[in-house]
Amino acid sequence: MSDHNPYEKLGVSEDASFDEIQDVRNRLFEQYKGDTKRLETIEAAYDAILMDRLRMRQEGKIKVPERIRFPELRTQVPPKENPIPRENSPAWLQKILDKPNLTDVLLPGVWYLGLSAISVFYQAGGDQVLQLALVVGVGISIYFLNRKEGKFGRAVLLTLVGLVTGLIVGGGVAGWFVQSIQHIPLTTNQFSTVVTFILLWVINSFLR
Repeated sequence: MSDHNPYEKLGVSEDASFDEIQDVRNRLFEQYKGDTKRLETIEAAYDAILMDRLRMRQEGKIKVPERIRFPELRTQVPPKENPIPRENSPAWLQKILDKPNLTDVLLPGVWYLGLSAISVFYQAGGDQVLQLALVVGVGISIYFLNRKEGKFGRAVLLTLVGLVTGLIVGGGVAGWFVQSIQHIPLTTNQFSTVVTFILLWVINSFLR
């Protein structure tokens, strides 16, 4: 590098733009990394050019960008944090939970509401009606889950888990619940069936 003036030391012309000067400085810093003396020379030439540009601007000869008016203020702006909220739930939970639209919630809900009404209010058929309602409810669950994800085996598995869990949980609390609402003619099997339909609706709406 020449010792005549800072422009020649840095290897740029006096008409070079600030971006060109900046690029040359960065390239030289990368090229002479570890050579402390050479880096000091490059930085001194760069600062001298900035001061020269500032002087020329004060004399009205050029317009210097704001970012190079004061070399001592050359600092890197810290990156802004991503405004997207972070997911706090575990990864395994995010994989099985779904974010359904209104249709995905309402369609199964209407079916299971209708089946629950039949199970509760149509008592003439007895347990046969409940069994038929459960069969229809299982078919509905498999249909909606398979339509959502296109995985028939998974749809069958989730439906069976919901069916068994609903019947067990419903049967476990049915005795207490039926006794607490004696004014409503509801049998243990009816209550278990309704609980099962509620659980299947939750599975259909909020699991993937």
